[in-house]
Amino acid sequence: MRSLEEADLRQAVADVLKGDIEKFESIMKHFQKSIFLYCYHMLGHHAEAEDSAQEVFLKAYRNVGKYKQDIPFGAWLYKIAYNHCIDMIRKRKLARYLPFFYRDEREHKPVDLQIEANYFDEFVHQAMSRLSVEERTLLLLRCVEEKGYQEISQILNQSSATLRKKYERSAAKFRNHYAQVKGVGEYDNGQGPEFEKTFS
Repeated sequence: MRSLEEADLRQAVADVLKGDIEKFESIMKHFQKSIFLYCYHMLGHHAEAEDSAQEVFLKAYRNVGKYKQDIPFGAWLYKIAYNHCIDMIRKRKLARYLPFFYRDEREHKPVDLQIEANYFDEFVHQAMSRLSVEERTLLLLRCVEEKGYQEISQILNQSSATLRKKYERSAAKFRNHYAQVKGVGEYDNGQGPEFEKTFS
């Protein structure tokens, strides 16, 4: 995601808005990995994440004329990704939870294994599946994508103060669910996986 410096990214966006559509390719390369990871964590399926990431960039390309520079381009792009993933979930009729751990072994590819090694284990999958779509999104954007509350507020259309409170509640719920699925009496701040430690 760091393939472009921030100033270069802003210039590329400005060039696209002026009609230099070829510059959109450099923007896409800049965000490609992070948007794929976000879709993967939201949808829990490699093939769907690949297709969704492509669709997100296609939607961004088609609607780039509607982008207003008063918000970061990244926030605008993640908002498109968020709305697309929500649509995918609704189509699956799984709006209450996301099946991170319902996977066919034939779907696994090396990148899946690498992502899972870095972010999730089976207990985290199960604990995350018990959270709402909004709670999961908030934790992913804040802890995996390391976005600030101001940018998240632009993605989710909620105030930073509200999101801070929701984050604290969501993190607490995650810790409780994680302890339950792991079968421990209480959350152990020092023993959980790296992703889960960020919620402590």
